[in-house]
Amino acid sequence: MQINANSNFYDYSKNSSKEIKNSNSLTQNSSISNTDEKENKENKQTQNVNGVELDAKQLQQLRELQSIDRNVKAHEAAHQAAGGGLAGAASFTYTRGPDNQMYAVAGEVPIKMQKGRTPEETIANARQIIAAAMAPADPSPQDYKVAANAVKMEFEARAEAMKIKAEEAQKDKEKTEETKDKENSKDSTNSKNNTENNEQEFKSFIAKTYQQNSQS
Repeated sequence: MQINANSNFYDYSKNSSKEIKNSNSLTQNSSISNTDEKENKENKQTQNVNGVELDAKQLQQLRELQSIDRNVKAHEAAHQAAGGGLAGAASFTYTRGPDNQMYAVAGEVPIKMQKGRTPEETIANARQIIAAAMAPADPSPQDYKVAANAVKMEFEARAEAMKIKAEEAQKDKEKTEETKDKENSKDSTNSKNNTENNEQEFKSFIAKTYQQNSQS
């Protein structure tokens, strides 16, 4: 299962050109709208970025790509930091910008939905998975799905833990009752032996007393 970040992106390596059509009349229409004049003026203002001359529109596209790249990498870094040993290495999808550089527009981090050796370990893993999925400031739909699955895993582990505790409590109860039965049986045997000894001593005392009286 993976937790990821996706951004809608445009292939900025393909530059679009605006075509201005002339009228079919014998005389060329030299009038241009104010909007077109403004765009043309702005497009004439270029800036060298990484050895490439970019116009105003391309610079805007570049800034958007750079922002997406930062957000995607920060998103996946948050997943990795919170996921610890349950999170794998981040992978990214790149697109080429107008400056011929590559920018990340999507990414993902694999996360192990791993159960522990005990219910307690499983609960701890589930909580870490939830923390990893929800770590970014802007969790994706897939992140919410991973978190929901981890919550389910935690609930199941808690139910298993309660079942084990109930079984252990029942065993302890049976063991305690068995010990009490043994102690009661032992006490009963001792009481019986004491009674028999007392009776024997009483009989001996009577016999001895009778014998002494006979000799008098």
